[in-house]
Amino acid sequence: MANVLESVDQRTQLVGENRLELLLFRISSTQLFAINVFKVKEVVKLPELSAMPGSHPAISGVANIRGVSIPVINLRSAIGFSPMPVGEDANLIITEYNRSVQGFLVGKVEHIVNMTWGDIMPPPKTAGRNHYLTAITRMETQGKTELVSIIDVEKVLAEIIHYDVRLSEGVLDESLVAKMPGHKILIVDDSPTARRQVRDTLGQLGLEVIERSDGREALTLLKSWCDQGLKVTDQILMMITDAEMPEMDGYRLTYEVRNDKRMADLFITLNTSLSGSFNKAMVEKVGCDRFISKFQPDLLVEAVQDRIRQLG
Repeated sequence: MANVLESVDQRTQLVGENRLELLLFRISSTQLFAINVFKVKEVVKLPELSAMPGSHPAISGVANIRGVSIPVINLRSAIGFSPMPVGEDANLIITEYNRSVQGFLVGKVEHIVNMTWGDIMPPPKTAGRNHYLTAITRMETQGKTELVSIIDVEKVLAEIIHYDVRLSEGVLDESLVAKMPGHKILIVDDSPTARRQVRDTLGQLGLEVIERSDGREALTLLKSWCDQGLKVTDQILMMITDAEMPEMDGYRLTYEVRNDKRMADLFITLNTSLSGSFNKAMVEKVGCDRFISKFQPDLLVEAVQDRIRQLG
């Protein structure tokens, strides 16, 4: 299993090229699921689990991986199906999201596929609001076309881990409070859960939020303002964007904005569950102004306050 991810470090160069690699796995025999390889630390056979009394029903227990205790989430249970049995065919996908490490109990781990974000589609709007997908795609496997469902891990984690949007004491600059109401901020994220977290945080300050679910939608909006002769920085204070999104990722979105002289001076903050020095290097490469790993309300507010200070 280790060789499935042995070249993950090299694969991260795809981020910023509007490409991604998906780790495919099954939690049932009939459907393929996926998560982005860049968020996966390793894949191992499911070790023995220790019970975790009083934990969320979707937590199967705790695994000890080289001396580190990692909570194990039964993914099938977490997204609304009957729990996956803990058996010989079970595997553990260890991931890092929002600065936390957790394992997902799954069945068969298939392989890694290289795709472009243009091949990734948002879930159908008729699916409602309660599904656990950020996107879907199709691929050929063993001579047949299969639907691949990309899990909204942020929604899964938000239902298990409480994310507090309250601000720490001393974060809010009282001298700026009166300047915040009325300012608009564009939030770009394919996860409704992530958008809600940012919206709830900024709403405490009287800030208005415009939401888009992928980079292409956001770029279309920004260009429409420019085509109308409007100055983008008059329409919004700043843009806060995720990195990974269908159609166009946040890096490509930033690149497109920076290379359009009509809006090149837009203040852009990358707010992503991806972390690490590589990600910070990509931020510098494409020209983001700030990088914040999810979910940190204090840092979001500090980024907004810094932007307001810049305006004087």
